[in-house]
This record gives sequence, C-alpha cells and structure tokens, in this order.
Amino acid sequence: MDVMAPLMFGGLVVFLLIGFPVAFSLSAVGLFFGFLSIELGFFTPAYLGNLPLRVFGIIANDLLLAIPFFTLMGAILERCGLAEDLLEGTGQLFGKVPGGLAYAVILVGAVLGAITGTVAASVIAMGMISLPIMMRYGYDMRIATGVIAASGTITQVIPPSLVLIVLGDQLGKSVGDMYAGAIGPSILQVLLFIGFIVVVSIFQPHRVPPLPDEALTQRGWALWWRVLKGMVPSVVLIFLVLGTIFLGLATPTEAGAMGAVGAVVLAVVNRRFSWDLLWQATQNTMRITAMVIFILIGATVFSLVFQGVDGAIWIEHLLSKLPGGQVGFLIFSQIFIFFLAFFLDFFEIAFIIIPLLAPVAAKLGIDLVWFGVLICVNMQTSFMHPPFGFALFYLRGIAPKEVRSRDIYWGAIPWVGLQLILVAIVIFWPASVTYWLDKSTGVDPSTVRIEVPLPDLPEDDAPPVFK
Repeated sequence: MDVMAPLMFGGLVVFLLIGFPVAFSLSAVGLFFGFLSIELGFFTPAYLGNLPLRVFGIIANDLLLAIPFFTLMGAILERCGLAEDLLEGTGQLFGKVPGGLAYAVILVGAVLGAITGTVAASVIAMGMISLPIMMRYGYDMRIATGVIAASGTITQVIPPSLVLIVLGDQLGKSVGDMYAGAIGPSILQVLLFIGFIVVVSIFQPHRVPPLPDEALTQRGWALWWRVLKGMVPSVVLIFLVLGTIFLGLATPTEAGAMGAVGAVVLAVVNRRFSWDLLWQATQNTMRITAMVIFILIGATVFSLVFQGVDGAIWIEHLLSKLPGGQVGFLIFSQIFIFFLAFFLDFFEIAFIIIPLLAPVAAKLGIDLVWFGVLICVNMQTSFMHPPFGFALFYLRGIAPKEVRSRDIYWGAIPWVGLQLILVAIVIFWPASVTYWLDKSTGVDPSTVRIEVPLPDLPEDDAPPVFK
C-alpha cells in the first residue's frame, strides 16, 4: 500500500503528458487504482459507494453557480464594445507622455479584469485595438506585446476572478475573504507594471514614444467626457458585483447573477446588444462551465481513491519534513506550481494540486486565505510563459503577420519576472493580503465567561436540594 499513492500520481502525470483530456485522465486513473485496491484488499467495494454522494455534492454546490454567472457576464462584456471605448479614450488621455499607450493598456486591463474576469477577452480586445497603434507610432515590439499579454493576466488576481472562486471552494474558505485578500496583490501588480514602464520611459524612451500631436484627435472636456462615459458604468458594475459581496448584502452567486444582468444593461446602453450576442455568450458560458464541472468530477474520483490508499498521509510526510518549516514548504510549493503551470491549466492545478497541499499548509499553521491568494498570484504566470502560455496564444492569433512569434515570447519574460516579484512580496509581506480581511476582535473565545444570575425565588418555590 505504501507505493500505491506515488504510483497513482505518476500514472496521472503519464496520462497528462500523453495529452489525454484532464477530466477523463483523473477519472480513469482513479477508477483503475480503485478497482486494483479492492482486489488487493486495501479497502472494500463499499468505500467507492461514497463516489455518487461526492458527485452529487459537486452538482448541488450553490457556490459553483457563481462560475457560469461570472463567465456569462464576461462573455457579454467581451462583445459589447466596452473595451474599445475604454482603450481609445484612455489612450488619448495618456498619449502625450512617453509610455502613455502602455499606461492606458495596464489601467484598462485592470478595469476589464474587474468586470469581465476573462484573460481572453482582455488580451484580444487590447491587442486588436492598441497593438496596431503601438506599431504605427514606433513602440518596441517586445514592450508592446509584453504589456498587452501581461495586462490581460491581471484578470486572474483582480476580483471577481474565477480562479479565486475555485480556490475558495477547494480550500473551504469564503469567496468574500478570497476577494478581499486579493485586493492588495492586485494593486501591487498594477503598480509593478506601471513602475516597469516608468523605468523604460526614463532610460529607453525611444522604445515607448509619446503619440504625435496629429494622433491626438480629442482634447479638453470632450476627451474627459469620453473617458468618464466608458469608466463610470464600469465602476458602477464593479461595485454592484464586489461591493455587495464585501458589504454582506449578497452571496457570490447572487452578485454574479446581478453582474450578468448588469452586463446585459451595459450592452443595451452601448447599443451593442443583440440576440446573436446573447446566444454566443451563453454558448461560451456553457462550454467553460461544462469543462470545470467535468474536471471537478474527475478530481473527486481521483482524490477519493487517493485518500483511500493513504495518499494524504504520503503527501503530508513528504512536504511537512522539508527543511525550513513554513518558509521551506511555501518556497517548494510555489516552485512546484510554477513549473506545473508550464503544462497544466489553472483549473487543473486548482482541482488536482490544491487538495494535496491545503492539509499540509493548515497543519503548518499557514492562513489558507493568504495561501490561496499566493497560489492565485503564482498561477498568473501560467498564461505568460511557454510552451502553453494562453495569453501569448491569444495575442499571436490576433497580431498582424509582421509581428514575429519570437518577439511575443521574448517580450513576455520581463513581465513573468514582475509576477514572480509579486509572489515574493506576498510571501515575505503577508499583510499585503491579510490587511484587507476582517480584523478580529482580539478576544480569545476560550476566555469568555457568561454568568447568568438566578432569579430571586420565594421560599415556597425554592429548588429542591439533592443529596
């Protein structure tokens, strides 16, 4: 039995390297080793009787309803022209300064991340609009492609990120707490990106030139009105979704439903709504939701058998004895996730790896909300580094032919470094996450005593004394 857990893990790795679909790989490996364990007498057939209950628990999980709602919201906003209005107005506003277009892409990427929650929507929209302008006015190609791809990945950290919903479910923590904990790293990520452009504009201004006067078609109040017209509805929608969660007025599922309705309203206001748009958005939502649910079902099959062969104990012994205690575990786990992200999608990492790491983290006394946000920050890099950086794929798909793939990949490297700097900041400065969480009262519940005085009773009604 001692070798069953490592064999299961190794078998899963083999299936994934072959390229078999993740959901079916998890199920196949789990069922094969489950039947093998029954034959070898490690557990009885009744143990696998828990499987239907676990699958029903997934389907009946109200929290997971937030995923299709937020996905639908993002899919509608992706097609309603909001990104175009924001980018064009903000680009004109910052166009006079070196790196102005890059600043606009970063800020709009953060806003789009907060209202769409999808990397594809942000990267494609910003790439189609801003990349041709950057090329026309002499931006360095690696800076241009890198800032567009990196700004799209901010979506993974900025609430209402789908990754945070899944991590909250897997860690058994409130999605509201996960969202609150992600506020600090989100702000730091935007500041790091802006700081990088500032440094480039100071030391190599020729790589990020300002727009010439003839490109600035709007000025004064007309320009400010254009920016505000695109920004204010976005801020209102962000408050509708996140503010109601933080204030305790709505659950993540209810806030997601309101966000989907708000996205439809914005599409109508922008005169971009059509039944074809709604049909395409629902199709996209259906595909993503089905993918998530099938991966989650496969993961529960794998984890049930893995627990049955004492896989959790094997992982705990493997990781809890690392040198360095908490810091050693954190460094190892983050390096492990970073390299897994070269090959696995963030959903796959969340459903396969997090259930293995979370018990060890809890036993070492690590705050699981902080740990989940740290993992979310780390998993940003999966969209940026080869060979399967999806943000780079999206950008390659919409970039003009004269943009070389080599420039896209080399341009991503500095931004991956900035994302790893954020990982280090979160590890060595936990307050960047915990500062935004609800503060405790400072009272130890075990020391609380409640004394209830007995009422004064007449002598006739005195309670009997037992001896």
